[in-house]
Amino acid sequence: MDDARLVYSTDTGSICPSCAKPLAVCVCRKKQAPTVPSDGVVRIRREIKGRGGKTVTVAGGFRLGDEGLKQLAAELKRRCGTGGSAKGGEIIIQGDHRETMLAELKRKGFAVKLAGG
Repeated sequence: MDDARLVYSTDTGSICPSCAKPLAVCVCRKKQAPTVPSDGVVRIRREIKGRGGKTVTVAGGFRLGDEGLKQLAAELKRRCGTGGSAKGGEIIIQGDHRETMLAELKRKGFAVKLAGG
């Protein structure tokens, strides 16, 4: 019965789409390392669209793992004095803190550029 594939389930969130096994025993996701395309330059931009009119500062292009990205996000949130998160290889900080983030990331040794207008 191990080779049997799932035909129907109402719980589709816990099944791997590529191997059709439960996520708890799926090995194909563990093989794939999360890759974020990056040229080594961290780009900082300001976004408003899709956020209910709220301004956020987004920094992307890091060559860090999930844990390193979360630690860096926590440091940037403390430095900016606001909330935020780390999702999908990007750090999102509430408010317009482009200059503060630019200075802090340069101080930490990252190659940084301001992107957008």
